[in-house]
Amino acid sequence: MTGQLQQAAPKQLPLDLSVEVQRDVNGIEMGVLENGIPYLTQRGLASMVGVARNVIQTITKEWEDHYANPVIGKDRISFFKQYLFSQGYYETRLYLETIQNGTVHFNYPDIVCMAFLEYYAFESKVDGSTALDNYRKLAAFGLRRFIYEALGYTPADKWKFHHDRVSLLKDSAPLGHFTIFQEITGLVVDLITADLTVNHKTIPDISVGIAWGKYWCDNGLETKYGARVQYEHNYPSYYPQALSNPQKPNAYPDSALPEFRQWFKQTYLLTKFPKYILTKAKILPGGAKEALAISAMYKQKALPDSSGA
Repeated sequence: MTGQLQQAAPKQLPLDLSVEVQRDVNGIEMGVLENGIPYLTQRGLASMVGVARNVIQTITKEWEDHYANPVIGKDRISFFKQYLFSQGYYETRLYLETIQNGTVHFNYPDIVCMAFLEYYAFESKVDGSTALDNYRKLAAFGLRRFIYEALGYTPADKWKFHHDRVSLLKDSAPLGHFTIFQEITGLVVDLITADLTVNHKTIPDISVGIAWGKYWCDNGLETKYGARVQYEHNYPSYYPQALSNPQKPNAYPDSALPEFRQWFKQTYLLTKFPKYILTKAKILPGGAKEALAISAMYKQKALPDSSGA
């Protein structure tokens, strides 16, 4: 059987993520990244599958060397391509590379680990008894749930960061003015619903505020609507940004609100948001593919051109 490989994904960069928890559980090293992705270390994966660690290293290298090969046949790496592509995994590496305390770590996400288990349980000619035993245990239970329970890990409330900011900033707008944070709450809700972790590393109101501020100045909107004013903005105490509380961003006259909303829907969401969200691809479970899907959310929501052109 042959097939064609999709266009090669861009080179994977180290993730700007920390490890939430990692331990050795019954001889298998496992952990969870702060965005909830469970993983096995290379040593842990070798133990789970029942092969030497250098075998994992070899297949990892094969994946990178042959990723761009469009032909899918019946060889070992073709099995991994078919399995992982069918699950939506298109990364150019089989591991997620993170940097912890200046040291590079290779973390194999659960979907990749299951590909290894299935290959050695059913496809490989070497003794796959260990892989088969573990595959049977995990087939129904799920590797993600297994790692979570083995580590006593409970995914954090993905709404906490946003809700805490909303509570802190709900009465912050000066009388007669609006704030960017309040106006883009709907966007933030959409991002969280799409499983983007909106926390201290993902603050869309900063991106929108910078772009709108430039638009405001470039188009002389102060002359049209009046001066913008600064207001006191604070981050929740557990945000790193809280060290510089209070910040002094701008609030804008309410009379400018219709123009802001039109600019936000017609300009920011359609032309600037896609670039912003792609910078967050590395912290999304689905990588660049998921980021592209999120960036396209608003294309069908664009308002018709009111000029009649």
